[in-house]
Amino acid sequence: MQLRAENISFRYGKGDWILKDFNIELNQGEILGLTGPSGCGKSTLAKILAGYERPLGGSVELDSRSFPSKGFNPVQLVFQHPEKAVNPRWQMHRILRESGCQDDSLYRSLGIEESWMKRWPNELSGGELQRFCVARALTRQTRFLIADEMTTMLDAITQAQIWHVVLEYAKQNNMGVLVVSHENRLIERLCDRVVCLRDNAAGRT
Repeated sequence: MQLRAENISFRYGKGDWILKDFNIELNQGEILGLTGPSGCGKSTLAKILAGYERPLGGSVELDSRSFPSKGFNPVQLVFQHPEKAVNPRWQMHRILRESGCQDDSLYRSLGIEESWMKRWPNELSGGELQRFCVARALTRQTRFLIADEMTTMLDAITQAQIWHVVLEYAKQNNMGVLVVSHENRLIERLCDRVVCLRDNAAGRT
């Protein structure tokens, strides 16, 4: 299975093009890095690949079929700021159930404690909350994970723990991962290959 974006162009209103004729492909089981300076369109591209934004030009296909489709989204996106990705009116156990997956061994490997399940999002630290967001994204139906600066705001120990779990899960389930980051050391350590989003207005990679 392959996640492929062809000739992607995007801008807000009549502003400058954030992305212009950009191409990228991610294969199932591959760990792909996406780098580039701040403001170059990495997060916008991540949202387009996961179906959160629709491109003004080009297309996104999942296994040669138009995407997104109805039902569960096999392309899951984990944002940099977990507090913006959860319902503040839901307790954590309900947020996890949103994905339809209940995997206690996964929760334990991510360091999620049972006592956290009945807490509200504002009662958890950023690192604790991000563990839930990662767990929610890792389901048996997930074929691709888009990790947009997923661990940038976390301490080194938490970063290492989360990435270890994600990479092991990806290996066991043949899941493709797009690592979106400006941290070159992280990209070099984790990824099979790297795409650099430089002058994307000209469609160059």
